[in-house]
Amino acid sequence: MPEKDAAVVEAEPDAPPTATSPGELVTATTDPGRELLAVLARHLPRIRAEAMPNDRDGVFPVETFRGFARDGVLGATVPTELGGMGVSRLYDVAVALARVAEADASTALALHAQFSRGITLTYEWRYGPKPTQELAERLLRAMARGEAVICGAVKDHGRDVTRLRPDGTGGWLLSGRKMLVTMAPIGTHFVVSAQAPVDGGPTLLYAPIVARDTPGLSIVDGWSGLGMRASGTLDVAFDDCPVPATDVLERGSVGAHSDAGLAGQAVSSIAMLGIYAGVAQAARDVAVSTVARRAAPPPAASRTLFTDIEARLYALRATAAAALVNVDELSPRHDMDPDERGRRMMTPFQCAKIIVNQLAAEVVDDCITVVGGATYVAEHPLARMYRDVRAGRFMQPYTYVDGVDYLSAQTLGLEHDNNYVSVRATRPAAQDRPD
Repeated sequence: MPEKDAAVVEAEPDAPPTATSPGELVTATTDPGRELLAVLARHLPRIRAEAMPNDRDGVFPVETFRGFARDGVLGATVPTELGGMGVSRLYDVAVALARVAEADASTALALHAQFSRGITLTYEWRYGPKPTQELAERLLRAMARGEAVICGAVKDHGRDVTRLRPDGTGGWLLSGRKMLVTMAPIGTHFVVSAQAPVDGGPTLLYAPIVARDTPGLSIVDGWSGLGMRASGTLDVAFDDCPVPATDVLERGSVGAHSDAGLAGQAVSSIAMLGIYAGVAQAARDVAVSTVARRAAPPPAASRTLFTDIEARLYALRATAAAALVNVDELSPRHDMDPDERGRRMMTPFQCAKIIVNQLAAEVVDDCITVVGGATYVAEHPLARMYRDVRAGRFMQPYTYVDGVDYLSAQTLGLEHDNNYVSVRATRPAAQDRPD
């Protein structure tokens, strides 16, 4: 599964949002968001039809993403000034992902990686130093044209640590291996989390952006996941890949204990909540339609479960929506203390993530109980949803374990390094644990 780099980013609203019920998470709030939903609607029948065979065979939906490229979806979160749709509200991004996830969670997860990259690069384009602005603009324009598919590569493979070292001419050489890189089969660029040890100083963190055709880069196709099987989640290896200095973004240092970067981590990942809301909604719809086709009225136990399903769906949508609105409102607040801003964006996100991951899984489980033994075959849509919905607890930031560490430290006022990339850099021996 993908993990995002720690860029400090924010969504820049192009227009005031329209009013929406916090519990809905079904209607876009801006014109660009509504345009995106209209375009996606044309692709949903194909996504839904191919979900089961793609899951069975572990095949990435290449043709669907070619259609996304043709219709401008791959540039949905690119500013209009650079040729994109200009979707900047994270609430609207989450609604779009929920709509796709109702058809297929794997496709939604891959699309999230692209949407997230448009948002993070937009921040670099607006606020980064001039070389970074130029790099971001080049990539964003290519995304808007449907030519650039940009994947995040954060989690190191096993005990390997991905490192940069100077090449002696002002550039860098990148070596290492990343796992759980979603959308890798069609990725044109990879944003890589890497370390660069400094003699006598702290280990620095960087995010080199590496083109697919760079010498030394290889895609390792060995994905056979329990869920999200059609998300194209593969390994990517780097063997002394040359990276120009202008294509390397600075990400601080190991052990810096700065919470400012939490804002970027929240913005780059919070829209994923829509994916799991969409899976839960799809499971509910399958259960309702199945019971409606039966001749006898549902027994009391099934009716009780349907009541719980509706309540949980509302609770998880309302919780996710509230956290999304919070992040959208705080993103432009440069007047705040950066560390405080980061915490105020991340903490509600983590509360919502725990609730959404828990309730979405419970909804799908209840739907399986209602429908019965027919779901206990791999080809049943509820079987796929049951496997896909569990992926939410493994997503950074944070996994369930790391989220508990973060939230309990905030509650109890404990000292804690909240940058999960930095924390991992201090415990390389644990890189191979299944988190």
